[in-house]
Amino acid sequence: MTRRGPWPGGIAARVAVAALATAGLGLAIIAAGVAIVGQSIFMDLSAAHGEPLTEAQQMFDASIMRILLAAVATAAVASLLLSILLARRLARPITEIGRAAQRLAAGDYSVRVPREGPEELLMLADSFNQMAESLAQQEQIRRDFIANAAHELRTPLTNLQGYLEGLRDGVITADRQTYDSLWEEADRLVRLARSLDALAETDRAPRDAELVEVDLAATLASTVELARPGFEGRTITVEAAWPDRLLVRANPDHLAQVVGNLVQNALRYTPEGGRVSVTAEARPGSALVTVANTGEPIPAADLPHIFERFYRVEKSRDRTHGGAGIGLAIVKQLVESAGGRVGVDSGADRTRFWFMLPMNR
Repeated sequence: MTRRGPWPGGIAARVAVAALATAGLGLAIIAAGVAIVGQSIFMDLSAAHGEPLTEAQQMFDASIMRILLAAVATAAVASLLLSILLARRLARPITEIGRAAQRLAAGDYSVRVPREGPEELLMLADSFNQMAESLAQQEQIRRDFIANAAHELRTPLTNLQGYLEGLRDGVITADRQTYDSLWEEADRLVRLARSLDALAETDRAPRDAELVEVDLAATLASTVELARPGFEGRTITVEAAWPDRLLVRANPDHLAQVVGNLVQNALRYTPEGGRVSVTAEARPGSALVTVANTGEPIPAADLPHIFERFYRVEKSRDRTHGGAGIGLAIVKQLVESAGGRVGVDSGADRTRFWFMLPMNR
């Protein structure tokens, strides 16, 4: 495909031709007016002063028409030059945006275009730069996702490979403990696959998922009751407080998944003998749900990234806690798809996750 520059056939040429045609039309009208109306008036004045019409015609042709033609020629040249300058000034930012778009399509997400030209071109440049920034962020997220997914897969696969090589070479005894270790690593892979399936499902879910009236209090009660055996098995005290009825607008399945993920997250990271509190309250126009637990706090440097996919605080990368780092990313995505907000704060020996959903009106 042959590339065309801004001249000819580009916007610069078209603007120049349009400007020149407009100027030419105006000059033609002026020239016609002078030639017809001006000549008639000149002839009438000459006749009134006793000048012969032949001499008057010669005087008009010799003076007025020559001056008029010279003025028209000068104006045409000036109009052409000005229109070319204006057209090229307008075409330059568009040409730069076009070249930047080609670089962006080739994978250069750092490209940006300068803001210059009239307001419409400034808006176009701003839109392009915002798009480039968004694509750069998405590309970074994609790279981080691949790197983190590879890390999550590499660890159990390496362990499985080591155990199997040891069994093959007779270095490791095929006893119950060995099979338990193999099962544990395989289970980590299964849980990772399930987490990826859940993440893919939320990505496939439409952004405008149907929101209906849901009793948040009932969802909280059922979720806490299902998790109660796990809390009791680790002697964790559960404090629950919410109104008897708290209506919000949400997708029922998504809401249950959000609450379940946060409660299970609290169960996973609360030490034995610790305390978990699940509360909810009505706010103006929204409902606030809080899930807090005692235990080691999340470092301040990790808090801004806690809802990113596959992100986990380094101290939790062990078999005891064993999450894949996807649950909180799903929580954030589902809450925001319902028009809500989610957040976390941590300090001393307490960590608090919260989310807000619009109340039903």
